[in-house]
Amino acid sequence: MGRVATAKPIRPSVRRRAHPEPRRKDGLLTTGDMARLSQNTLRTVRFYEEAGVLEPDSRTRGGHRLFGMRELRKLLLVSDLRAAGFALEEIRDFLALKHRCQTGSLASQKIVARLDEQLELMNTRIALLKRLAVELDAARTHLTVCANCTDPSTFPARCDS
Repeated sequence: MGRVATAKPIRPSVRRRAHPEPRRKDGLLTTGDMARLSQNTLRTVRFYEEAGVLEPDSRTRGGHRLFGMRELRKLLLVSDLRAAGFALEEIRDFLALKHRCQTGSLASQKIVARLDEQLELMNTRIALLKRLAVELDAARTHLTVCANCTDPSTFPARCDS
């Protein structure tokens, strides 16, 4: 999962809340519930279903999709991974890894290996972001001197900043 997307605002994770309650008595969630609880749009939920990331548990007589809590947890994970810059194809491949294995043991080994790779990449990115944050803060501090610069004879040719 290597490609980094353009910067998007990072939404607070819904998983920090107490267990969200479905509105339906059967415990299933409508597409609207999925969107509301994950802080996504209806269009996003439908897109992930069409992309094969989400799978409704059933449909109403009117054809409306109904999802279980497992799919909500998956949607939250996918949303967080997308916000972190992971490509949809990478996420879909990661989620499908379990189903391509013949035993739980093999699935566990492959998933742990993939998680280790991702953790290493993320830790590298985190170190880079921390270093850049320090450099940007230093540049900001250095440039505060320029706030009082009003001499056009020295700017920009003889600027010390």
